[in-house]
Amino acid sequence: MRVLIAAAGVVSLLAGGGAAGPHLQTLYKSPSGPIAAFAQDGSLLAWFEPGKQSCNRVQLLSLDGVRVTLPNQSPGNQNVTCRWNVTGPVRLALGGTHALWSLLEQAPVPYDYVVGASVSDRRERRFQEIAHGDRGAGLWLGGVAGDGPTLAYATVAVGYVNQLACLSGGDCRLRVTGGSVLRVVGRRYVPITGIGPTIDIAASGTRIAYIPAGRAVASDGRPLPSSDRPIEVRDAQNGGFVSRVEPTGVPERVALSAHVLAVLERTSRGPLVEWFDAAHGGQRLGAVRLPRTAADELSASDQLIAFHVGRSLRAIDLATHKVRVLAEAASTPIGLSLEGSRLAWAENIKGRGRIRALFVEGRG
Repeated sequence: MRVLIAAAGVVSLLAGGGAAGPHLQTLYKSPSGPIAAFAQDGSLLAWFEPGKQSCNRVQLLSLDGVRVTLPNQSPGNQNVTCRWNVTGPVRLALGGTHALWSLLEQAPVPYDYVVGASVSDRRERRFQEIAHGDRGAGLWLGGVAGDGPTLAYATVAVGYVNQLACLSGGDCRLRVTGGSVLRVVGRRYVPITGIGPTIDIAASGTRIAYIPAGRAVASDGRPLPSSDRPIEVRDAQNGGFVSRVEPTGVPERVALSAHVLAVLERTSRGPLVEWFDAAHGGQRLGAVRLPRTAADELSASDQLIAFHVGRSLRAIDLATHKVRVLAEAASTPIGLSLEGSRLAWAENIKGRGRIRALFVEGRG
């Protein structure tokens, strides 16, 4: 759908690798404001632009220069996204030409509004208000993910161990009581069979990996990952089991590619990344310890696992098990992600956003 051609602000558009070594490229420069979230899938880039004098919007840009604005903001199509006061983190996922994003509200009740739209149907779809009380009872958003035909988000329900006792001034302890992973299908969502309350998700093609929530919650009611349940990969369309892995530490983030499942874990010795065969029995393939200051973000291809330490962009080469320093971002990377050999992210400089990328191959 060619809505805008030769999009303004595109400095360099690349369709594939070919450079002998990592070569930093600027794919897009915002003419006005910052970028709050970034995602990519195949040849498409997506980012969320908070509007200062105009509507908030999600931009989709293909590497041949075609740009589409979501959701539809023509007269008569005013929407939640346009009017939202963006004061907190925005989560964004892209599956093909379908986008899903969350809008955080802090008061009077904390909640995430999960909404979306697509190139073929640019009308905003309001999927769910995921709200919880100040103490933490209610629904929490466990993450969003997309890749190709799959677009999904996760929820965790938190409730009182004994609500009557709490209302009477007694025990107000909380615990995880339910939750699910919901796959977006057009303008509706359906639970994925066999998946319960989930802390984090990742998608690759028609498969989804998830970190299950435990029963315990943090002091503010936030659900915590299970320390003794396996991480599973399932078919996103029918919930069919694919593989299962047992992480060494407490899992915090998960990333999935065609053949690799990567897990960022918390251990007594600091952050640990383990990777496994995603399709054949979940065999452990390797592990690397990260600096304690590493961000809790992770992205994986079949050759590399990308992460960052402050502004330093780094990757684990899965063939050599060595960590390589790739480049340094101008500011804290937003939405760092691998798509094949393309590592891309957004960054903000002096109030204006840009999208940068480099192409990097494994050395094995």
